[in-house]
Amino acid sequence: MASPVVVTTERAHRPEISDILRDHAHGPDLTSPQARAVRDIVACRTERLGGHLEVCPTCSFARRSYNSCRNRHCPKCQILKQELWAEAQERILLSVLYFQIVFTIPGELHPFFRRAAAVCLQLLFEAVSETLTELARSRLKAQIGFTAVLHTWTQILRFHPHIHCVVPAGGLALNLLKWVSTSRSFFLPIDPLREMFRGKLLHKIEQALRSGKIPGDLAKGLALLKRASKKEWKVYAKPPLAGPQHVVRYLSRYVHRIAISNSRILAYDGRDVTFRYKDRADNNKVKPLTLSGAKFSRRFLQHVLPPRFVRIRHYGLLAARRRKDLALCRRLLGAKSAPKPNKDQTWVHTFIRLFGENPLLCPACKVGILEVREVIPPMRT
Repeated sequence: MASPVVVTTERAHRPEISDILRDHAHGPDLTSPQARAVRDIVACRTERLGGHLEVCPTCSFARRSYNSCRNRHCPKCQILKQELWAEAQERILLSVLYFQIVFTIPGELHPFFRRAAAVCLQLLFEAVSETLTELARSRLKAQIGFTAVLHTWTQILRFHPHIHCVVPAGGLALNLLKWVSTSRSFFLPIDPLREMFRGKLLHKIEQALRSGKIPGDLAKGLALLKRASKKEWKVYAKPPLAGPQHVVRYLSRYVHRIAISNSRILAYDGRDVTFRYKDRADNNKVKPLTLSGAKFSRRFLQHVLPPRFVRIRHYGLLAARRRKDLALCRRLLGAKSAPKPNKDQTWVHTFIRLFGENPLLCPACKVGILEVREVIPPMRT
C-alpha cells in the first residue's frame, strides 16, 4: 500500500468566535475564568491541543484530527454533550402538556449580579424554585417537578440574567394518590408568580447585602433594591407549540454553550464583527448587527460563568432523588416506564445513533473507516 498522503481539512475560512477572541480578548481586565475560556476556545481543535492522525485503510486518505477544548463555554465542542442532555431529558418526560415559564429581573439588579455573580445567580435559582414549588402546593395542592436553565444573554449579547423552566402541566397530589392536571391555557396564575418571585429575590439579595456576601455600599445597594421593587417584573408562561420535545430541544441549544454560535457570525474583517440576531421588538425579524471586535469580545465574555457553577438544575419530581415519585406519576398517568440509557455504547456508536452518520467514515472514498495511526502531542506552551 502506498504511503498515505495527509490532506489538510481546514474549512474554507469562515469567521468564528475563536478568531475574534484571539484578536481582541486580551488584557489585565479579564477575570481568571474569562482568560481560561479565551485560551481554551482559541486553542480548540488546533494543533495546540494535540490530536491524532487518521488514515483510511481502503484508499490511504489521511487527515489530522485535533482535540476539543471541552470548555463549557466553547461554541463548537459541546455538540455531542448537548444532544445527550436533550435525549436524557426526553427520556424522563411525562405524557402531559408542558409549559415553559421564564423568570426575568429588572436592570436595577444587574450591578449585584456583576459584582457577586455566584452569590446572586444562586439566589435567583432559589427564588425561582421556591416560588414555583410553594405556589403549586397552595394553588394546585400538588408536588411538581421542573427543569431550570440559566441564561444570561439577549440576542445581541447584552447582560440579561433570566431562568427558563420546563414544567409538566400538573403534579402529584399531596396525598400521593392521583395526578392533578392544570388548565391547558395556563400553569399557575402569573400575577401571584410574579409577586412571590419578586418578594423572594429582593429579600434574599437584601440579606446578602447586609451580610457582606455582596460587596459594595449598603445604602446605595438598598436604594437600588427599592427602585427594583417599583418596577414591573416580567414573568411569563406559555405551552410549547410543538410538544415537550420542542421545548427540550430549544433549551438544549443553550445548556452547553453560551450566548452565540459560530453559525450566527456573518463577517469579520479583523476589526469589526457582523452577526445575525432576532429582533424581539420587531416580530422576531432576523437582522444584522455590527460591533467592533473588542466590544463583541466584552459582550461575549460577560456570560462566562463562575467556576463549577451549575446552570441546569432539576427540582421536585424531576430531581434525581425523586425517581420513585416520578415512576409513580407515570403509573398514575397510565404511561410506560422510561427507557433506560445504554451506557455501554462507544462515542462513535452514540454519534451514529444521534446524528445518523459515522464520524469516522472516510470523506474521500465513502467506504473505509478511518483508523488512528499516530498520536500528535499537544504543543508546549
